[in-house]
Amino acid sequence: MAEVKTEILAKYKAKVFKSRKDHILEVDKSKEQIIAANTRAIPGIMTNRGCCYAGCKGVVLGPLKDTLVLTHGPIGCGFYSWGTRRNKARADADGSNYVQYCFSTDMQEPDIVFGGDNKLKKAIEEGFKLFNPKRIMICSTCPVGLIGDDIHAVAAWAESEFGVTCVAFSCEGYKGVSQSAGHHIANNGLMKRIIGTDDREYPAKFKVNLLGEYNIGGDGWETERILKKIGYGVVAVFTGDGALADIARSHKADLNLVQCHRSINYVAEMMKSAFGTNWLKVNFIGLKSIAQTLRNISEFFGDNQIKERTEAVLEEEMAAISGDLAHYRERLQGHKAAIFVGGSRSHHYQDLLRDYGVTTVLAGYEFGHRDDYEGRRVIPDIKEDADSKNIENLVIDKDLRYRAFLSPERADELKNAIGLENYEGMIRDMEDGTFVVDDLNHYETEAFVKFLKPDIFFSGIKDKYVIQKGGILSRQLHSYDYSGPYSGFKGSIIFGQDLTMGLYAPAWKLVKAPWKQKPISPNQEGESKEPTNSERLGEKDHA
Repeated sequence: MAEVKTEILAKYKAKVFKSRKDHILEVDKSKEQIIAANTRAIPGIMTNRGCCYAGCKGVVLGPLKDTLVLTHGPIGCGFYSWGTRRNKARADADGSNYVQYCFSTDMQEPDIVFGGDNKLKKAIEEGFKLFNPKRIMICSTCPVGLIGDDIHAVAAWAESEFGVTCVAFSCEGYKGVSQSAGHHIANNGLMKRIIGTDDREYPAKFKVNLLGEYNIGGDGWETERILKKIGYGVVAVFTGDGALADIARSHKADLNLVQCHRSINYVAEMMKSAFGTNWLKVNFIGLKSIAQTLRNISEFFGDNQIKERTEAVLEEEMAAISGDLAHYRERLQGHKAAIFVGGSRSHHYQDLLRDYGVTTVLAGYEFGHRDDYEGRRVIPDIKEDADSKNIENLVIDKDLRYRAFLSPERADELKNAIGLENYEGMIRDMEDGTFVVDDLNHYETEAFVKFLKPDIFFSGIKDKYVIQKGGILSRQLHSYDYSGPYSGFKGSIIFGQDLTMGLYAPAWKLVKAPWKQKPISPNQEGESKEPTNSERLGEKDHA
């Protein structure tokens, strides 16, 4: 399959080729492989990445239901980050649920010229008149950073004026190389201003936080249902259907469960440093992964009753879906899939596809770092570039409330047994000969589709319809195309049902894939082939 990478890169000019070749990797577990990631996308290439603001407000802070999250910037920024991810939320006891609203200062040209501080203050005043929120957060977009509005001073004014918590996030879109920078900024703000500010006890024997769960299509509700059924108390969810009131006392949990590694690993690490809270990488997508995750959690707590209850719940949940699972597996097995989305989804959904006998031939992240691909063991070897240095790395000291749930000996034992505080990355679980591509662009998407011929391509909205026009079913894994949940046992069946409906829709009989109408490679038509980039650059092998 090495010729696939060669053919795709051959279309690039030498400079672009040199930039992209290390972002494309054919898995070969017999040797050490390094992938380029978290670097700036090449100008002019149709990348699928989001911006820093999208990561901060759109991903991490937007799903909070008890907080008025105000975008300071043009209305397009606020609208872009609102509603598209389908973060579901139920109203609090007092009836507040701000997820359904889009709050923005709607900056215009005069505000850019003369400054928008006063407009931001007026927006906050209006917000309090209309909603009287207990908490407010301010997220800045590109123009704000360029003109120098001091949103942190305005936040301090709002706290003094209204007597509520008001936190500002300088998450201008141009910071960092992708929305990953925004995740980091949001994590820093939550750690500095929210986590650990409420010392009320949580009434449960076994207490966990669910990190990196954004309740898309109701995923978080299904995950919480399973955890509570076993007997765990969920102190806080970061941040799907989440509340700052809960996150404020999240330090009371015994264990942090990290679902999306990229967006929330910073909080997990900082809470470990400050409060001693252990964390565990989990996956509630895919039946075998769910079972392993639940067993790992029970092993952490080491309680026999919890272990027995875990096995009973697993047996009960699997029995309830066994018939549907067999039906959809019969229809889906043997198909091929490609996945290109964000967070840990490109990894997790390969597990769910395996449950149905579907092979993944390509996977990649929009904004992943090397540790998302290769595992956290490579973190010491990652060289920090100028873009990464723009984002503050907090130095966290031990809090007076620091407590170790595990003895040092037990912690070391669990690191080997269940991977406590570790993540092995996506590549480890992929088959030899499959492809991993970081920051996949539109040209490469079309090219890989032609060469690998997947039956379905999981993606986001920016490339979904490009793929479908090529005759390949595409499903969104950022919003589930108005379906879901896909988490948990019940969610696995909904996923199988949706995939079956999509693949067996009669519309595909009316569409003929381009490669079935004409040859893919010019060589097949007897034409002379252009020199490869390896020949141009004098390299023996770049594939």
